Amino acid sequence: MPDEELPFDKLHEECGVFAVYGHSEAANLAHLGLHALQHRGQESAGIASSDGKLIYTFKSMGHVADIFTASVLNGLPGYMAIGHTRYSTAGDSSVLNAQPFSVSCNKGRIAVAHNGNITNAAELRSELEDHGAIFQASSDSEVILHLVAHSNQRTLAEALREALMLLDGAFSLVVVAGDSIIVARDPHGFRPLAIGRMNTAKGPVYVFASETCAFDLIDAHYIGDVEPGEMVIAGPNGLTREFYTLPDRPAQCVFEHVYFSRPDSIVFGVPVQQSRELMGRLLSEELPIQADVIVPIPDSGVAAALGYSHASGIPFAHGLIRNHYVGRTFIEPSQAIRDFGVRLKLNPVREILAGKSVILVDDSLVRGTTSQKIVRMVRNAGAREVHLRISCPPTISPCFYGVDTPTKRELIAANQTVDEIRQFIDCDTLAYLSLDKLSMAVRDTNAESHFCYACYTGKYPTELVNIEELMTSRPNRC
Repeated sequence: MPDEELPFDKLHEECGVFAVYGHSEAANLAHLGLHALQHRGQESAGIASSDGKLIYTFKSMGHVADIFTASVLNGLPGYMAIGHTRYSTAGDSSVLNAQPFSVSCNKGRIAVAHNGNITNAAELRSELEDHGAIFQASSDSEVILHLVAHSNQRTLAEALREALMLLDGAFSLVVVAGDSIIVARDPHGFRPLAIGRMNTAKGPVYVFASETCAFDLIDAHYIGDVEPGEMVIAGPNGLTREFYTLPDRPAQCVFEHVYFSRPDSIVFGVPVQQSRELMGRLLSEELPIQADVIVPIPDSGVAAALGYSHASGIPFAHGLIRNHYVGRTFIEPSQAIRDFGVRLKLNPVREILAGKSVILVDDSLVRGTTSQKIVRMVRNAGAREVHLRISCPPTISPCFYGVDTPTKRELIAANQTVDEIRQFIDCDTLAYLSLDKLSMAVRDTNAESHFCYACYTGKYPTELVNIEELMTSRPNRC
């Protein structure tokens, strides 16, 4: 994949979800919530609203602000709504896979959106097709709808409960079903799903989102999380909570704190800004080195760089400036410019870098190609030395729980030693945060207790289907 298609060579979150119950402008609130979750997916977005009788759905490719005009939102009436913003995998960019999915079946009208990756989706899909199911898209989210439609249970809630029991892998799910909003998390709790409440003159309004930053925009208060294995129903009887299955060993995605989530969010009950600054503080202890200036690789390296600076006493400075107005497509000049894609997005501040020993701080290192170009850029700006610090351990394994990762053979740390990576990137020193320190930063008492660290250890918390195939391909998630 060309460099311009991989901004800063990061892992990509698959999607974000939002739901609201009990507000006359539910679709507009969902629209605002998706604005706050835009960073979790920029490929497509959609909203399904309902008045308890009909479901109205609109989804399209593109950004939230471009999709949901005033006229579109006026066509989404009702007092409840769910929304979704999506980042697709390679070859999977199509409005057919945009969410939410909505159908009218023998259980009634239902719309669903989810964040995660159902690892047994291919098996379930094959079984459903054998029983006459016709699929319109390649997303695993559509499997959930067919499971509900084929269930022998009488009500939507019972059918959904049965469907959830058949799913393996990661899912944080939001559903419009009849006169209620139903949300659920997988038994391991891989992906986040927070609960919020708005107090209005007409009574409480309940909201659900992948991140709490979506609550801030609409003046909702964070009241907790949907628990692993839990199903929560917001309906005419208020908020009801039940466990559709027993929680399994916790496996919260640690990369939510390393990179995905916005720093102004509380994720898995921990403020992201605090955990990232602590990662930087602990990183400064791993391999101390004297330098003149700490420079973050923007924007995701800023919090860790601040923590590193505070702990080490080395001054912090914005030595790289990011252009926030670069899209995924642009016309490169016919005369080739070296490292054009990175230079279009980042520009060095020579006055800060020239003649200095510089510590660059970034949140992760995936293929190493972008880091190599950034180091070269900093050297060309006059830096005397360039030391690279990464605020997480080496990424050695792909994720199968809702994250778009390269295959194992494309992950540089899976195939080269730290010193070989250092030589490839051409920095003077390279150091990663250890797994023990990372678990400390996210307030995990033990590296196996609450979080999933599979991308750093290769030890997966669930039994994966067709592991060899998964290790060499990118599944269609969300």
